[in-house]
Amino acid sequence: MNHYKIAIIGLGSIGSRHLLNIAKVLSEKNITYSIDLIRSNKGKGINEELKELIDKVYCSYEDVPKDYDVIFITNPTHLHYETIKQYVPNTKHMFIEKPVFDDANKSIKNLSLKRSGIYYIACPLRYTNVIQYLKNEVDLSKVYSVRVICSSYLPDWRPGVDYRNTYSAHLEEGGGVSIDLIHEWDYINYLFGKPKEVYNLRGKYSDLEIDSDDLSVYIAKYPKMLAEVHLDYFGRNNMREIQLFTKEDTIIADIANSEIRYMNNNKVISFKEERNDFQRKEIEYFFDVIKNKKENQNDIRTAINTLKIAKEGKS
Repeated sequence: MNHYKIAIIGLGSIGSRHLLNIAKVLSEKNITYSIDLIRSNKGKGINEELKELIDKVYCSYEDVPKDYDVIFITNPTHLHYETIKQYVPNTKHMFIEKPVFDDANKSIKNLSLKRSGIYYIACPLRYTNVIQYLKNEVDLSKVYSVRVICSSYLPDWRPGVDYRNTYSAHLEEGGGVSIDLIHEWDYINYLFGKPKEVYNLRGKYSDLEIDSDDLSVYIAKYPKMLAEVHLDYFGRNNMREIQLFTKEDTIIADIANSEIRYMNNNKVISFKEERNDFQRKEIEYFFDVIKNKKENQNDIRTAINTLKIAKEGKS
């Protein structure tokens, strides 16, 4: 395909990032494109850099064309299901931001997805150099246990935005660490497969002014391994890492700082990777999928299985 007709639904921080990366990736591949914006409020401002990349803006479904190659779903999680259902007729393929839904019991059948369509769910941490190193350079069959932690301070997530007004703060909008930080369960499943059993405790324990869970702790059982997962919104020291315990060494895969540390051998591998590097790799991967160059490794059914673990503690 030499030209892509694309639309984005939702232009928050992640939608804006995708917009910039789509333009860069396709331009570097010498593929022409047009990008429309579908939104509910025409009055919201758009900065000049983004405005230059947008062809048309639609605020009414009746006006939206039905011949898109790709629609990116980047609006709040609790709107995903109805948005997908509504816009399936308008496009060949979809890129859906994580988490796929706010409820793991949604019916895929009722979405009336096209058999020829690609429906890909975002899972950007898979594309980090750290996770790819574990996937390709470490014998994961020899891991006795893993310990995962993602700890950060919610008010610092979006500079200049009151955290109390974000979807993360509200359970009914798809917020809460259990599904907001679904990245962790995604890459655990990617590395080790689906666990046999999962136990989970969660709740709100800090003084953050939110009604969603700010702490979620899991223990998962595999045939030859246990996994511990700690997710929180209140850690004042940003941490995002997976610790692997093996016979020979303890390996710290530090996603936040983009490095691998072998604690016994005193070996450190640094990747010097920025967030947008792996976000951009994911966009490249997605366009390879719709061109049949690569397999869709995270379709809606796979993403729902991950959501069941994260949201319900069920494997």
